[in-house]
Amino acid sequence: MTAPAPSGRTGSAGSLGNSPTAAAGRMPFGAAPELDFRSAARMEDLNRLIQEFSKHDQREYDDQRALEIHTAKDFIFSMLGMVQKLDQKLPVANEYLLLSGGVREGVVDMDLDELSVYARGTDYDMDFTLLVPALKLHDRNQPVTLDMRHSSLGHSWLSLRLFDEGTINKWKDCCTIVDHINGTTNYFFSPTLVADWFHQSISLVLLEVQKKPQRGMPRVEKVEKNGTVISVILGVGSSRMLYDIVPVVSFKGWPAVAQSWLMENHFWDGKITEEEVISGFYLVPACSFKGRRENEWRLSFARSEVQLKKCISSSLMGAYQACKAIIIKLLSRPRAISPYHLRSIMLWACDRLPANYLGQEDFSSHFLLGLIDDLQHCLVNKMCPNYFIPQCNMLEHLSDETAMLHARKLSSVRSDPAEHLRTTIEHAKAANRLTVDLQWRGSATTLLSPQSDAGGDSQPDDRLAKKLQQLVTENPGKSISVFINPDDVTRPHFRIDDKFF
Repeated sequence: MTAPAPSGRTGSAGSLGNSPTAAAGRMPFGAAPELDFRSAARMEDLNRLIQEFSKHDQREYDDQRALEIHTAKDFIFSMLGMVQKLDQKLPVANEYLLLSGGVREGVVDMDLDELSVYARGTDYDMDFTLLVPALKLHDRNQPVTLDMRHSSLGHSWLSLRLFDEGTINKWKDCCTIVDHINGTTNYFFSPTLVADWFHQSISLVLLEVQKKPQRGMPRVEKVEKNGTVISVILGVGSSRMLYDIVPVVSFKGWPAVAQSWLMENHFWDGKITEEEVISGFYLVPACSFKGRRENEWRLSFARSEVQLKKCISSSLMGAYQACKAIIIKLLSRPRAISPYHLRSIMLWACDRLPANYLGQEDFSSHFLLGLIDDLQHCLVNKMCPNYFIPQCNMLEHLSDETAMLHARKLSSVRSDPAEHLRTTIEHAKAANRLTVDLQWRGSATTLLSPQSDAGGDSQPDDRLAKKLQQLVTENPGKSISVFINPDDVTRPHFRIDDKFF
């Protein structure tokens, strides 16, 4: 199984009756604009739109927001420490992997069918994924061989025979049991039972914590189990943070099924060491299309992907983020394509294309169109190889009807990428406006309450609210903070980016 071929050679758009791909090189006429062959869009216009999307999509944190992020993270880590103390199931010395972006953003390869729909701006302001090892196997310096006899490629059952008797006794209630003819019993670590236990434990701890609230403690706004993911939304100050917490099994070393991948040449060769890339992997609670949900885990290389991201140019990453925002909206129903598929396509492109080409700062438009072409090619052929296990086709289960439906949707994007980028920019702006509006309402409520309690005139607070509204309207997309002396709430100070008023 090979990686997606360069879109100029695949004819992916042509297989749908469209003209293929973007113009690859610069036009010879010095003053003439460079055009996309398929849509006739100006490449410089697409570059500008991608940059505008990046400006609105990236969150610039002021000191207050940074403090709120740190407070939420400390709260989550303290909560997990309390979960460990409940029944000693979790390792005492644990190593969490915190990723920027939620599961819905494709930061890990998990199925999105069972996840509730959350939207930035409406439900949260920032999102994170936290991988929490329920079990660790860190004492091996050789390829890890997993039991894949009952699973599809890239998936595995996990027998607790790999662990000591104490570990087996602690986790028996989260296992499925298989009795063999010879009288032995095998305990298989169950992703669904582990997720049930994890949700119950987190809910119990948070219930106890909220009985004795402390000053400055985050507000727990939602705790929800989405399949095998536990989603927690915290309110800290004026920020709402979504944590998708995922119970995993952590391994040091590298799985035997991915050994052949190490023998190939890759874009990161010479930029980071092999030891950094293959330092470990995970089993995450997700099963294959035909797998047994109660037994099957999926191999995840999230730790490696964090390292590989360091070697990807900012222009390619900007194009990837814009393309991801487009497909999340466009291909959400029926659920067939995950942002993780697009991430895999991007990594294959990094291996396929020269580094000096991918490093060009003004080529974001070429990269966006290429990613769309490659994704369309994958859909038409129902073939998207896993980057680390190329023999594993992540689209093998798709029906012809679903694949062609999404390919046609992508064809519409390819015909007018500028319009889809503008729509995506408007969505990002709207999310930012919702966030600012909620922050403003929270500030106004906080400021109104002291005078309301005293029965005094609320006119000064009305003036403050109007002033805030004016600043928000006049400074779209900028960071606005309000600093108030608690001894004199009538004299607020405003900061817009780095300027004080």
